[in-house]
Amino acid sequence: MTALLAAPAAKLAIGAATKLAGGIADAISSAQNSKAKKTADDFETVFLENFTQTMMSSSGTEGPLGENGTGGDVWRSMLTQEYAKQIQKSGGVGLSDQIMRDLIQVQASAGKASGAGNA
Repeated sequence: MTALLAAPAAKLAIGAATKLAGGIADAISSAQNSKAKKTADDFETVFLENFTQTMMSSSGTEGPLGENGTGGDVWRSMLTQEYAKQIQKSGGVGLSDQIMRDLIQVQASAGKASGAGNA
């Protein structure tokens, strides 16, 4: 290969490598974002479950779920789980979005810190 052709070939190879690296970084970032979103949604669901469980706790009176027995406690627990899931699926209370933003910021700062340590 002549020197005249080597420079354009090198530029082409560097450009292709840069695009490939950018695509890989985008794929990793997308996977991290989806994992952060799932974690944030799960946390909001647990928060809502605890909230609805507290809200539905009774003072020992008999109700439609038979709250005076073990069966009533089990059914009430399952009901509060489903309420929490449905509330979260329908938009939640906005907690999930803030948690996701914070998780992404923590991941970005951890990535910068590990990158600075390797340099």
